Amino acid sequence: MSKNLRFGWTTGACATAATAAAYAALLTGEFPDPVRIVLPKGQTPSFALAREDLGPDRAFAAIVKDAGDDPDVTHGALVGAAVRHGAPGSGVVFEAGPGVGTVTKPGLPLAVGEPAINPVPRQMMREHVAQVAAEHGGSGDVVVTISVEHGEELARRTWNPRLGILGGLSILGTTGIVVPYSCSAWIDSIRRGIDVARAQGYRHVAGCTGSTSEKVAAAVHGLPEDALLDMGDFAGAVLKYLRRHPVPRLTVAGGVGKLSKLADGHLDLHSGRSQVNLGFLASLVDNPALASAVREANTALGALQVCQAAGVPLGDLVAVRAKATADDVLRGAPVTVDVIVIDRAGTVVGRA
Repeated sequence: MSKNLRFGWTTGACATAATAAAYAALLTGEFPDPVRIVLPKGQTPSFALAREDLGPDRAFAAIVKDAGDDPDVTHGALVGAAVRHGAPGSGVVFEAGPGVGTVTKPGLPLAVGEPAINPVPRQMMREHVAQVAAEHGGSGDVVVTISVEHGEELARRTWNPRLGILGGLSILGTTGIVVPYSCSAWIDSIRRGIDVARAQGYRHVAGCTGSTSEKVAAAVHGLPEDALLDMGDFAGAVLKYLRRHPVPRLTVAGGVGKLSKLADGHLDLHSGRSQVNLGFLASLVDNPALASAVREANTALGALQVCQAAGVPLGDLVAVRAKATADDVLRGAPVTVDVIVIDRAGTVVGRA
């Protein structure tokens, strides 16, 4: 990965900048453009306003989110803040505008019914409202309505519907900065998925490497959608979080290639960070001639097919070893693990 990838800004940073600009305009009649904010770690980026609108008792500012070189679903989205005066002593009240979701399930760091504006962005906005109020003689009692243009459509490409965040996106970010190709957002979604499942009282969740394995796990175990964790390549993230926040049963489901890596002890299953070890797969097979054929296969699927033709259940052998890796990571946590290995067609080729 190039070290010259450009950093970007979170939706929380954009919402904070829009809020600060809108509140300044509400108090002074003028929008600061660009508007500068202070991020939690002290950086002071400036944001150009893409839209502004000033009425007698309301001001609106919006910023185009720049995610840098990260393939972020919200890159280019218009993040807006409408600010109006609130009741005396009310402080900052947050509302979900068009494109921002509402929390409908317990287990998230926000109460059910609250706008999906996460705690750190809320704190950033409160601090900047207080700063603007101090500079321009305001009370700091405001209603802030955050919106994201086309946010409801974009949210369908995120975890939000499964987490019970309905109607749009979440306003996110703990540092204000988007690190290109960071794993942190995906892993955070995995953790929130586990939190929601626990809050729902589910006793069984499934960590799945993709949509096909999700369908198989749901069909085999009758699991509801919000018990399915989009694990992707981050098997270690699922296992380590469950070690600290256990659910009685975990199913790990995935293709033979990905799960052969887990069986070989890898916790990050990404092709750029771990490789299928055909020598390891060969070591699972007792027959020397068959082991040699496995070693010479091009892929894990090829090795599976060689073994299937010989009547040897390589998928089961992979599942047993993958379960052993999972159990090792769980370190005795009260979580019972089963493993389902599938081929590309979604056929179950191994269980443990």
